[in-house]
Amino acid sequence: MEKGEEIIVVTGGAGFIGARLCARLAGEGKRVISLDNYFAGSRANHVAGVEYREGHTKDIEKHIPETPGIIYHLGEYARVEQSVLEPDAVHDLNVVGTGAVLEFWKKRGCKLVYAGSSTKFGDGGLARERTPYASTKAANTERVNECGERHGLPYAIAYFYNVYGPGERAGLYGTVIEVFKQMYLAGAPIAVTAPGTQTRNFTHVDDIVDGLLLIGERGQGDEYGLGAERAYSIREVAELFGGEIIMLPARGGNRMSSGLDTAKSRALGWQPKRALDAYIAEFVSTHSRGASREKRVLVFSTTFYPTVGLAEEALLALARAMPDVTFDVVTTVFTPSARGIAPPSPNVHIHRVGFGGALDKFFLPLLGYWKARRLHRAHRYLFAWSLLASYAALAGVLLKRYARLPLLITLADHDLDDVSRFKRGLIATVLSDADQVYGTSAAQERRAGDITAGALRRHSMGEGDAFANQLRYAYAEVLLHKGKTQ
Repeated sequence: MEKGEEIIVVTGGAGFIGARLCARLAGEGKRVISLDNYFAGSRANHVAGVEYREGHTKDIEKHIPETPGIIYHLGEYARVEQSVLEPDAVHDLNVVGTGAVLEFWKKRGCKLVYAGSSTKFGDGGLARERTPYASTKAANTERVNECGERHGLPYAIAYFYNVYGPGERAGLYGTVIEVFKQMYLAGAPIAVTAPGTQTRNFTHVDDIVDGLLLIGERGQGDEYGLGAERAYSIREVAELFGGEIIMLPARGGNRMSSGLDTAKSRALGWQPKRALDAYIAEFVSTHSRGASREKRVLVFSTTFYPTVGLAEEALLALARAMPDVTFDVVTTVFTPSARGIAPPSPNVHIHRVGFGGALDKFFLPLLGYWKARRLHRAHRYLFAWSLLASYAALAGVLLKRYARLPLLITLADHDLDDVSRFKRGLIATVLSDADQVYGTSAAQERRAGDITAGALRRHSMGEGDAFANQLRYAYAEVLLHKGKTQ
């Protein structure tokens, strides 16, 4: 055996699936090198016996001078719906990064095992063009096929179907099973994206690793599906956890079904051994559900109905689409005509402070804080949410410091290109105190990061974390849709 054949490279080796694969390979006595830029991976996933090199796949030539026997290429952007909001990141990781991996593969002449995505087959193939993630992953399978056949290189392409198991991520890039687990532990309702009838083939991570090892050893070519045969609707999965279910608005790119073909994988001797319902039943039996929380969110907005901008209109549209969630909006009177006006939706409760003039916004940080304190004493909120990094957000920051209620800030249509020194200081203060901050584009988030002199916060929001991430995404999609129609 040549020296190079003893080395196995795993891109994304500190990620959910990559870490389990690295552990299995290292346990078999292989020399394993992980290349990960920690965009989604974590150092907490490191396992003994594996060499970890931090870097982007576009720089693989620099980080890995060795000649491996096999490359398992798992290090790509891997969230379907979130990719709509981060096309630049998807292109960087899935187009630029994978292009460099293919060049590395050609020069080394080793075997490549590429981790494809089942979104390529979703809804009869239509799903592949609905999101940046799906389209880049599908295009990459064609790039691998072409490169392998043209240059006579050994390769195999595996397709993953909704992987779950120990080590899953929660939060923004979380997998659906882990997100539901976090909601269960928090005592929050399980949030299901409409219509809820969309089906998935959930596959345990150890079954995926079993398949990857077989494919790495004996697979050649395309179409190695790795998925459990039984499909569950998302609502069925939520019901396995018990408790209340709440429906979120439908999302763009959310496919209804996935085409599954495991014939080539089974011909190698692979078959899934673990079932999702047993996994969830064991989790529920060994973990207590958290104390029940209200389906209620505390919102801060400088102005609100009838004085509305794009951010406020997006919230109203979201509230109408989620009638089971109550939104308590702390805002200013701002104009005398606002007094006595009925809320635009029965689940939106408006709590006004101020005197009915444009100067109300300057009183909002203090008056809004006191109003929010009284509301917080009366309700078990999931989290607090400021629509913009504004005077309203200062009230949210004060409440967070007093009550430790997690604070989410969405930047919405906030123009950050030309702001005064005073406003820069205000924005920097509120963004630095929030638990999570999200913009509607990578460019806007970069500008916000420049103002705060650092990366935007993505801290855990504790009990409200899983629900907040789901709600934030739904709001962002509503906002983007409304922006396109105006």
